[in-house]
Amino acid sequence: MTQPIVLHEADITALLPKVDVRSVLERMFRALADGDAVQPPQTLSLFPRDAGDFITYLGVLAGEKIFGAKLSPYIPGDGKALVTAWTLLMSMETGEPVLLCDSKKLTTERTAATSVIAADALAAADASVLTIVGSGPVALAHLRYAEAIRPWKEIRIASPNIAGRTGIPEKSAAGCTIAKFTDVNQAVRGADVVLLCTSSGKPVIDTAALSKAGVVTSISTNVANAHEVDPAALSGFDVYCDYRATTPASAGEMKLAAASGAWSPDALCGDLPELLAGRAKAPSRERPAFFRSIGLGLEDVAAAVALLAAARGQ
Repeated sequence: MTQPIVLHEADITALLPKVDVRSVLERMFRALADGDAVQPPQTLSLFPRDAGDFITYLGVLAGEKIFGAKLSPYIPGDGKALVTAWTLLMSMETGEPVLLCDSKKLTTERTAATSVIAADALAAADASVLTIVGSGPVALAHLRYAEAIRPWKEIRIASPNIAGRTGIPEKSAAGCTIAKFTDVNQAVRGADVVLLCTSSGKPVIDTAALSKAGVVTSISTNVANAHEVDPAALSGFDVYCDYRATTPASAGEMKLAAASGAWSPDALCGDLPELLAGRAKAPSRERPAFFRSIGLGLEDVAAAVALLAAARGQ
């Protein structure tokens, strides 16, 4: 048996510049659309006695002859919870493990890339104002991926505690000035694209502030039924997600809206495989387009496969 490659955070930091995460994920979503990949539902497993939980993200990439899983535990601590993630890749030919990698940084990258793939597909061609809600590493990763998808005339980063944040650039790579806002809804008004990048378990914006032709993306966190927008707002959106077969059963605002009768998964306009394959309904521009990502196992597997190739090619 060949020993699997083990990559820790420092290894991944060194390898990431060699990996085009967005292109890797786009190929994966097209493979999913064509039936060359399998995405099972994610599962949440609770530790006994309220000691935490872990989410299992699974995926199969037939073209690469790889299947795998990411395990992401949430371990409450004194004052701050511990959140880690590790991905295991195994060969469909030998059944043996080929890679074990720390997935925390990789998760940040694939989350941001997925949001921006959706924003690029859904936003109007003349979109010129970008707002990012959040100021941590996930938000800054969204900025890196988003700054090239349109010739932005205005970029805003909003967070109530942004004054104490470091590492936020003054300008984008293209030279657009980045404005900082403590009032999130002020930053949302008039924006063509709004990327929500928080770990909040409750709404972070007033959806009434959104432009009717705008696009808003939202990500997941480990908080039970986490949602960055009000579930009741879904009925006023053109709703999209990363994968229609699994996301509505896991995304907090979708679960809550469906349970209350305010919205149904049948109202989905499309998912990322359908968007990239040209099979999804286009945004109406008569109301905001909302994209919800829960983080797919296939995103983790595809990103790890690219990382494995980079490690082998060193």
